[in-house]
Amino acid sequence: MRIAMLAPIAWRTPPRAYGPWELVTSMLTEALVARGVDVTLFATLDSVTSARLDGVVPAPYEEDPAVDAKVWEYRHLSHLFAQADRFDLIHNQADFPAHAFAPLVATPVVTTIHGFGSDRILPMYAAYQDRVHYVAISDADRHRALRYAATIHHGIPVADFTFDAAGSDDLLFFGRLHPDKGAAEAIAAARASGRALDLYGVVQDRGYHEREVLPALSDAIRYHGPVGGAARVRALGAARALLHLINFDEPFGLSVIEAMACGTPVIANRRGSMPELIEDGVTGFLVDSPEQAPAAIERAGEIDRRACRRAVEERFSVDRMADDYVALYRRILGG
Repeated sequence: MRIAMLAPIAWRTPPRAYGPWELVTSMLTEALVARGVDVTLFATLDSVTSARLDGVVPAPYEEDPAVDAKVWEYRHLSHLFAQADRFDLIHNQADFPAHAFAPLVATPVVTTIHGFGSDRILPMYAAYQDRVHYVAISDADRHRALRYAATIHHGIPVADFTFDAAGSDDLLFFGRLHPDKGAAEAIAAARASGRALDLYGVVQDRGYHEREVLPALSDAIRYHGPVGGAARVRALGAARALLHLINFDEPFGLSVIEAMACGTPVIANRRGSMPELIEDGVTGFLVDSPEQAPAAIERAGEIDRRACRRAVEERFSVDRMADDYVALYRRILGG
């Protein structure tokens, strides 16, 4: 089985810190290679992989201002689709632009939809659903107008996430600094509970950051910026709870399962995929409004941190994700 894995080019694959789509692409690629699948990863040329790396994009456009996103995205797509006949299947992780090329080749295409953000993008999905096999990353993110080949939850290499049996008294926010992700709600909940809060993530909305986050910073409300590697794992584990008080229908939420893998329970708004990821009262708490979060924070000590870890081992491992994708590839290819 020869797979062309198409990565996004906003960040390196895998990302140095932030880059969830690139991270999932990398984790799946490495797991497939470990299973003996012949994978060629089409990604930025600074990417790191045990697969065969191919590409033309010199650097991620979010890291190098000389790389024009639109120009290099289409160079990237053309470079892969020009050699589509070399592969049994193309797995697109890079959103809808690839669909424009799909009718021009005979090779089957799978697209993992990393979040169906708006009906405005529907014309680039609905028109191609007889040609492209769509994968939802949660049942909550399925669009009623589309047909799907499967729902496949993300998985992570659980062994890379050190279990922290103790955590700490402090709270954690881990995500983009953007109104969708609920940093302001996390700050308010931490203050109401009288606990410290550590915030990690890239600033995606500078105005929001300047209005809602910077004025709140203190000895107890601390912003650390994006974080990767071992520091990321330590941050995810060293908390009483992860606050995920989102203001949108989250399609998945990698930080949720990463925190749980480290033993940290999650307190999340009951929106989007959260009921699929969090077992209320077992691996965290689902709340119906941010105002309910302080009571959940006080109850976080009731959660067995080992139960959080077990849930990820059983349901959200990278091996389970890879097995699900291999089964899908075989079904599409007829065995």
